[in-house]
Amino acid sequence: MSLDEKRPGGNVPDPALPHVAPLAPPAAGIGLWWCALAASTSQLQCCERWLSAAEHARAGRFGRRELRDRYVIGRGSLRLVLGRTLGIDPAEVPIVRGIRGRPQLAGDASLDFNISHTGAVALIGTLRAARIGVDVERIDRMIYVAGIARRFLTEHERDAIAPLDPDAARKAVLTLWTCKEAMSKATGDALSAPFASLDVDLRGGRTLRGGRGEYEPRRWTLHAAAVPSEHVATVAVWQPS
Repeated sequence: MSLDEKRPGGNVPDPALPHVAPLAPPAAGIGLWWCALAASTSQLQCCERWLSAAEHARAGRFGRRELRDRYVIGRGSLRLVLGRTLGIDPAEVPIVRGIRGRPQLAGDASLDFNISHTGAVALIGTLRAARIGVDVERIDRMIYVAGIARRFLTEHERDAIAPLDPDAARKAVLTLWTCKEAMSKATGDALSAPFASLDVDLRGGRTLRGGRGEYEPRRWTLHAAAVPSEHVATVAVWQPS
């Protein structure tokens, strides 16, 4: 069932709302939604009405109209998801910046959320009583495997991709990147997170087997997100204490 508004008798999505479709949850309590960032004029206008003054200001700083519109649709989609979850109007969702600038809800610390964009799509995740980070990439993205492995992978991770053919290695590195990026978004560290010391094992799933401080493995679970096959995505769940 979509989060889009339904019309009586027909279950037809309201064309004025952004398209936000639920995904299968990878674990109990996790909510995931897939969002299309290409939108009609009416969908864009709807999202613009929901945005706060700070969000409008940020939208205005994008140099290209396409990027500005994608931000507006992404933020509007996030507000739609959170509004439905909280039972309030999307425009009333109290999004503020918390520690390290990470977005959070004012007055409702129990509900955490995160969003990741790539191209014309976005992934939104929600979770109560823990911190969530999500990251999505196109699986056909071309990357400099050797350079990324040297800078951001552990010795164990480099050993694991060494026997793979070039395309399999590229996909493995993309998957590892989504794991580390999702974790860094859960903590709010972003690119200052210690990527090169976060040791992720992809055998039989996605497991953090090495990390220190906030990244102690016992604090983390990693999940593959059931996104369309052209993409790869990871959901990271962090228990801060």
